[in-house]
Amino acid sequence: MNLNLLRVVLLSLLLVVGVNSRAGNVKIGAILSYRSINGGVAKIAMDAAVEDVNSDPRILGGRRLVLTSSDANFSGFQSIIGGLQYMATDIVAVIGPQTSGMAHILSHLTNELHVPMLSFTAMDPSLSSLQFPYFLQTAPNDFYQMTAIADMVSYFGYKEVVVIYTDDDQSRGTMVALGDKLAERRCRITYKGVLSSETSASPDEIRRELHKVSLMESRVIVVNAFEPVGRAVFEMAHGLKMMESGYVWIATAWLSTVLDSKPYTGESVKAIEGVLTLRPHTPDSTRKRAFLSRWKNISSGSIGLNPYGLYAYDTVFIIANAVGDFLRRRGNISFSYNPTLSSWGGSLNISALSTLDGGEQLFENILKTNMTGLTGPIAFQPDKSMIRPAFDILNVIGDGYKQIGYWSNYSGLSVVPPEQLYNKEPNRSSASQQLYSVVWPGRTQVQPRGWVFANNGRPLRIGIPNRASYKAYVSKDKNTNETLGYTIDVFKAAIDLLPYKVPHEFIPFGDGQKNPKYAELVKAITTGKFDAAVGDIAVVTNRTRIVDFTQPYIESGLVVVVPIRKQISSAWAFLRPFTPPMWAVTGAFFVLVGIVIWMLEHKINDEFRGPPKKQVTTILWFGFSTMFFAQKENTTSGLARMVLIIWLFAVLIITSSYTASLTSMLTVQHLAPSIKGIESLIDSNDRIGVQEGSYVEDYLKMELNIAKSRIVHLRTPEKCVEALTNGRVSAIVDERPYMDLFLSNYCNFQQVGQEFTKSGWGFAFPRDSPLAIDLTTAILTLSETGELKRLREKWLKTKACSHIANMEQSDELPLISFLGLFLITGTASFLALVIYLCEMVVKYNRYFAKAPEPSTNNNALRSTTIQRFLSFVDDKEEEPDSRSKRKHSEEAINNGDSIQLQPPCETTSHDVLNLNKRPNAKFNF
Repeated sequence: MNLNLLRVVLLSLLLVVGVNSRAGNVKIGAILSYRSINGGVAKIAMDAAVEDVNSDPRILGGRRLVLTSSDANFSGFQSIIGGLQYMATDIVAVIGPQTSGMAHILSHLTNELHVPMLSFTAMDPSLSSLQFPYFLQTAPNDFYQMTAIADMVSYFGYKEVVVIYTDDDQSRGTMVALGDKLAERRCRITYKGVLSSETSASPDEIRRELHKVSLMESRVIVVNAFEPVGRAVFEMAHGLKMMESGYVWIATAWLSTVLDSKPYTGESVKAIEGVLTLRPHTPDSTRKRAFLSRWKNISSGSIGLNPYGLYAYDTVFIIANAVGDFLRRRGNISFSYNPTLSSWGGSLNISALSTLDGGEQLFENILKTNMTGLTGPIAFQPDKSMIRPAFDILNVIGDGYKQIGYWSNYSGLSVVPPEQLYNKEPNRSSASQQLYSVVWPGRTQVQPRGWVFANNGRPLRIGIPNRASYKAYVSKDKNTNETLGYTIDVFKAAIDLLPYKVPHEFIPFGDGQKNPKYAELVKAITTGKFDAAVGDIAVVTNRTRIVDFTQPYIESGLVVVVPIRKQISSAWAFLRPFTPPMWAVTGAFFVLVGIVIWMLEHKINDEFRGPPKKQVTTILWFGFSTMFFAQKENTTSGLARMVLIIWLFAVLIITSSYTASLTSMLTVQHLAPSIKGIESLIDSNDRIGVQEGSYVEDYLKMELNIAKSRIVHLRTPEKCVEALTNGRVSAIVDERPYMDLFLSNYCNFQQVGQEFTKSGWGFAFPRDSPLAIDLTTAILTLSETGELKRLREKWLKTKACSHIANMEQSDELPLISFLGLFLITGTASFLALVIYLCEMVVKYNRYFAKAPEPSTNNNALRSTTIQRFLSFVDDKEEEPDSRSKRKHSEEAINNGDSIQLQPPCETTSHDVLNLNKRPNAKFNF
């Protein structure tokens, strides 16, 4: 289509031009609308650049650079004429055109004649394609500017955007880029307000589009237009009260050029207050500051400098350096006859247009540019885009603006200039994205929500499941037509916390005779039948792929419920209350306590004396008889009684625990079902009941590979009871909230095993719905304040059954449970033995301290002492009068006197041992 337009223009062009080369000059052309802001700034900047190039003979080797300008005067036709004029002369490069539409057309001409065309204002992203091999954009194109806007929208948490733009080539391509970048961030354009071009957009047309925008939900509006149309949009929006709090306005770089070059005054200032806009970022440098100082003189104060003036200046230097390198390699510039134009005869003499010899080489030189200009480092990537594109982000305040941050393709949004980040690792994480605070429309620093309910008079259509069972969760009263239930109350409580009204109506989904299919209810949101769905809707993976859910307001998961059945107990069930270590330690302590009591009583209690066999029997009998508190032997020692009391207390605890555990265990066995949980249910071939309309059936079939033939649909709790009772199904698998109500009403059933999935119930909304985000915050607030718990108790209050509903096998009692008792008993026994041993040592020393020891070697003496001490301990302790006589006899023996032994005097082994050690003693019988 562009080629046909070019053909028409060529046929209508009454120019006969030829090659008119003048040695010593290098000609370049410029096609701009000089009455526009960017055109006026660029003209002054390019003239200054030509002057600077000519002042340095090293650049062109002594040749002079001549700039010929053509004023397009906002006309596409005049842009084409200017381009043809340049192609008919010895022009080596063209700067411009100013608009992308003309760039598309003229690029076909430059492709044919091999003349490079460079533009710093035609920023349509499609112009960088391979279709235009001789066209180059010398400023960041709109692809990067739209990426920056998408990052801003995502940074502030907005999901939907309305765009207003003029219907031209550049804006159309720009909006395509914006839509793509928003989609990458899960955002979208909800409405496109298209206006006529800058010369034909009427106030009525602008007002109609703004009125449509005001009825939209989104309050985030992006304006992409040339200055006349953009200014009219904001002034009209201000008059329609659309520049007040609640709105977010983002303008592309056209507004920043106005702020820098020809700031608004009067009412126009109020019309743009709070707007965010972008400006191509140019790093601060000494050269830039010097040029800014120089600008006041060369512009005579007629217009302020903006970044596009700097890019215009650098574009001239890009061409000059490339031509200089071209001349150093080829020596001269020449043009050749183009045979493809020979068929264009007639008076137009189109065949006079010639091709630049080496134009391809010249363009390659341009692409290899590596210099530092007023805009910073200048170089191009293989795809012809500029390296390190960046933008300043400005916030319009009063009659000026403040900079709230930067955007770069390297690190995204930041409050640090991009040039300071290039030496660091790139970081595009959400945590690293930063901007300073914003003053929004309405002079508020409170960030707008960014959306409202559509002002079309229609309330939110909310689908609710019209259930046949479990109506405590959601139902509709047929008499009052009022929607009731736990989930409804949660939803109403949540929207009451929102800072805005949510007009809505509940629409039943289903016939009420059977439970609806929840998957279809959720899908109805994507088709537009419902704006949301509220009810007992489980948040599961396949649903989250098509809708957004709020924070779950109740936990859920799948459980298995079975009827209570009897089982026959094991023959060795009486051993199960204790673990094997517990049995071993308990038995050891029975023996240990018997030994300790025997040791403490043996010397003074005849019941613990006698032949060895009798004493062993006494130890075992006494120890184990304490289990039943049936020990017949009396204890006389205080230490033995202390140990026995402690041990009897321990035995009381142990036997009581055993009895309770065994009773509980036999009861559990009596009630235990054959199915223990989901694992045993999967391994069996039993039939499984599921609630009609639930996602459980799909989960069992797809995730657990359970055959469809094993699944039985059950509509109501009564049907569940009937199916479980008559054996139609062996178990029911359903969500925990349903089963909690079921088990509280039917006590002949129980849950077995644990929940084998974890999920929850939430409210469903269309993807990227801002209402879902706000309701999530509200639900969290309800949870923190305890309101969710109160509502649950109101609607879902359950009663406890007389038996244990959630049946699990009792655990065996481990040793650790009684370790304290055993430690106390063991410690008491040990201390008693230590005290007893000390008493024996004292008594032994008291009896034998005065007796002279016979002279013998140390080993024999030690052995004799040990034997004598053991014999002393083993002997029965006598009464006090016997002890006195014994002491008198021992003194006589020690003096060598005769001893008269008369009956019934009894001589113990202790006496004999002492007499044997005294050879001088005399005995009279």
